[in-house]
Amino acid sequence: MSTSRHLEDRQGHDVVVTGMGAITPAGRGVEATWRGALAGIATATHDERLAAAGATMAISCRAPDVDIDAELGRGSVRRLDRFTHLAVIAAREAIAQAGLVDDADPDVIVAVDADRTGVVIGTGIGGGESWESEYARLTAEGPTRVSPLFVPRMLSNTAAGTIAIRTHARGPNLTVNTACAAGASAIHVGRDMIRSGTADVVIAGGVEAGITTIAISAFAQMGALSSNPDPLAASRPFDVARDGFVMGEGAGIVILESRAHAEARGATPLFTVAGCGASADAFHATAPPEDGGGAALAMLRAIADSGIDPTRIGHHNAHGTSTPLNDIAETRALRTVFGTHLRDVAVTSTKGVTGHLLGAAGAVEAILAACALREGLIPPTANLTEQDPAIELDVVHGAPRPVALEAVISASMGFGGQNAALVLTPA
Repeated sequence: MSTSRHLEDRQGHDVVVTGMGAITPAGRGVEATWRGALAGIATATHDERLAAAGATMAISCRAPDVDIDAELGRGSVRRLDRFTHLAVIAAREAIAQAGLVDDADPDVIVAVDADRTGVVIGTGIGGGESWESEYARLTAEGPTRVSPLFVPRMLSNTAAGTIAIRTHARGPNLTVNTACAAGASAIHVGRDMIRSGTADVVIAGGVEAGITTIAISAFAQMGALSSNPDPLAASRPFDVARDGFVMGEGAGIVILESRAHAEARGATPLFTVAGCGASADAFHATAPPEDGGGAALAMLRAIADSGIDPTRIGHHNAHGTSTPLNDIAETRALRTVFGTHLRDVAVTSTKGVTGHLLGAAGAVEAILAACALREGLIPPTANLTEQDPAIELDVVHGAPRPVALEAVISASMGFGGQNAALVLTPA
């Protein structure tokens, strides 16, 4: 097949994003989250709820408080876990920007065929708050006091199911769990649904609300969390003094459809999901291989899938967790992927601002990478004061950096050795 025909075939399968939504510790909404990332100031605070419960680490990055019953309907606090609340809020913003709803109802899709509208949501933990609260009730009051709503509240597929119930989307409805890669994996699966013709539109992304005493304690026990007592300095990706991540929560949702479908209904494409890649480390339950081989494979596959020259990629939104092992392994992975071009790839980790959003991270970070592509501006890595000399990357820090961008890549690495990567290009 000739190169020109190859590119024509890819253009015919272009999958674009026509709407974005987010709620994160950096702000409610995509633009607020983007401004927070550009500010480069950590959102971590001393967490009174964790401290009162006796958690071993009482620092977190929480999303803004929302009057859930006022916004999502009376009884939503009682019936739905926080992770579902966050997913619905982000999905509302995304479907509104995509022009899928009218003023009569902020949820119900009217502009496209609901029978061919899918939902794919990634999460790592699911209804963590419900698990913790109902177990406490079980031990304190006995089995007859456990809520009959516990099961639907805690199921990890409830966010995807609730979005479908509210939007009336009757297409394929899936939940993806690849731990901290789940948000990016969901976008990958949604993109492939569009390409295969399984759906015309897919609501895809990630969500997490796992800041609970048991989760924080478990992560602390395994040495994954920062022990820095200063919340504003605890999450410090790529810094020589990094010692672990800070738990965050949030959601990021995008609307996927083919370019032809978007143009036919008069929607404005925001960017193209040009390439997707996935891999397994097949190495260890929690630690990446030292050479970052699995992450490199996912990125190489995403670049190959995009059909673009890797030298066109000028920005990498890193997984960058602020753990000693991850940041080194990701550096080595990037060296494998880009070789000498790596010196021309501006790298940032927005986890210095948001903390680690776990199952939501890949989706939120893809949205921030898309904003960087749109603005030609790369957010700084918060708290990077002395870069680890072993991390030979051009890490943006101190202030946002203007860069003319043709393509960007965002990568995520999850426990279990599951990796996901997305290449994004202008629409």
